[in-house]
Amino acid sequence: MKFSDLSVYLEKLENTSSRNAMTEILASIFQRASREEIDKISYLLLGELLPAYKGLEFNIAEKIMTQALALAFDQSPAYITKKYKSAGDLGNVAHELAQQQKNKKAKNFSVNYLYDALLEIAAESGEGSQERKIKKMAELLSNLDARSVKFVVRMPLGKMRLGFSEATILDALSVANKGDKSARPLIERAYNVTADIGAITKKIKMGGLAMLKKIETNPGVPVRPSLAERLPGAVETIKKAGPLVGVEKKLDGFRTQLHAWKEGGQKRIALFSRNLENTTLMFPEITASARKLKTDNIILDGETIGYNAKTGKFAAFQETVQRKRKYEIEEFAKKIPLHIFVFDILHLNGRSLLNLPFRKRRAILEKVIPVQGIGALMLARQTETASPALIEKELGKSVEAGLEGLVVKNLEAPYQAGSRGFHWIKLKATTAALEKLRSGQARGKNQLLDTIDCVIMGGYRGRGKRAGFGVGGLLLGIRGPEDKYYTVSRLGTGLSDEQFREANKRVEKLKAPEMPKSYVADKEIAPDIWARPALVVEILADEITLSPRHTAGRHGSNTRGYSLRFPRLVRFRDDKNPEDATTVEEIKKMYKAQKK
Repeated sequence: MKFSDLSVYLEKLENTSSRNAMTEILASIFQRASREEIDKISYLLLGELLPAYKGLEFNIAEKIMTQALALAFDQSPAYITKKYKSAGDLGNVAHELAQQQKNKKAKNFSVNYLYDALLEIAAESGEGSQERKIKKMAELLSNLDARSVKFVVRMPLGKMRLGFSEATILDALSVANKGDKSARPLIERAYNVTADIGAITKKIKMGGLAMLKKIETNPGVPVRPSLAERLPGAVETIKKAGPLVGVEKKLDGFRTQLHAWKEGGQKRIALFSRNLENTTLMFPEITASARKLKTDNIILDGETIGYNAKTGKFAAFQETVQRKRKYEIEEFAKKIPLHIFVFDILHLNGRSLLNLPFRKRRAILEKVIPVQGIGALMLARQTETASPALIEKELGKSVEAGLEGLVVKNLEAPYQAGSRGFHWIKLKATTAALEKLRSGQARGKNQLLDTIDCVIMGGYRGRGKRAGFGVGGLLLGIRGPEDKYYTVSRLGTGLSDEQFREANKRVEKLKAPEMPKSYVADKEIAPDIWARPALVVEILADEITLSPRHTAGRHGSNTRGYSLRFPRLVRFRDDKNPEDATTVEEIKKMYKAQKK
């Protein structure tokens, strides 16, 4: 396929907000794509070159792209910047410049050629790499037609503006191969086990959907993590997951998936975050301990947290989070030593363990990691019980120790990769207790089941003192039907001056020229600055109420949506993607539970 042809499809995607229409367009692309290019097309549709866990980034900021455009179209950087301020999108600026010049030397590159060219640019590193990126990008842009230029400029900036995620691609693959969405569960299962959309599309193209049944865990390729459901109390938990359950402390650190395998006669180690970011270099003490594992290959699931082995004390999240950094790693490793508390095993010596019941996985895990641990690798402690009273007692102990609560596990359940269910159940401290744990004071009388993960949809300009911060309030949303984000609250109190400044910097980086088409929001609460869906924040609230101003849960004759009463910021959740945000369905359950 020529990239100019792909860009026609991209423009159709840009100009529709219908999920079904997007699915049909994507299905057409996959049907037309050849087996040699379908994986590359899958990445480009998401504005990527490789799956996220490979860790390859374009590292092309707006300033670099501005210089590349200036060089490509013989303009000054100042002129490009002026046009960008007016248009709000460098892709549209590039499109206009290319149209004006009516590029006679435009070459009809294939998708494979353009992909390889972008890969070469992204791989540039070391001294002088910035200048080489600018020169190569300018040369590429100067040889493209106007429509293609628009999307090639947007890709490295992470601003494709197409309005869909991997979920829509999974639906489209089913439609392309079955004519409907009936194959979605099979495709999603494969994607949950091998989080590489390009590899999935290529396997289907080469051997049909049947090829996906052969996909199993593979050390070095992350598995999408299993997630827990919420319930209000121990009695309900026993009924749902029991009668005999496994009880573990819920640690407040970084979800970490540890992979170890042999390759070329050497032991390789890889660590992946909850959102599949490669964090191997950040945590050298965990990597060093993993090398001592007496296994050929293994995948472990756990929580990484600051921990003092002598005192048995866990660090607060605010301390642990300082270890998530790209610089001064060794220095901070000495200040805040980390341990990974392993609570599950997904693969061992060439065999996937996902389908084994948790009871058997736990028995295997206890043979791999001894009670005393292996350096920074610790075995998460677990208690088996059928007693609600004992669970409540353990919950109290966990909160007293400065932790969030408990995770209660169904001993007979398989590992449910990429999905949330009652195989694992969160029992957390009440909202008031959590706030006391976070900030040293309790405010709310009402007790929600959990904090809420919201997407920042935009920012309101500050007034008075807050004018100096840039942003004086935030519009918060949650994920709902059709892969869209629905408003649930405004956030304007409870932030420190530093948090307001931080929020402003983050919103400015995500600024969108108009409301993203994946948002559902009423005009009367429109923010001064729209932000692309990328930033997740953890929010505490006193309770969930109903409001005619917000769109979360509002449909048909139901004119009121869900809203948060007295929301306040807990922290920015850089370890979560927008797809990990709390859903409308979850809010609905929490709303019903608080009434009880």
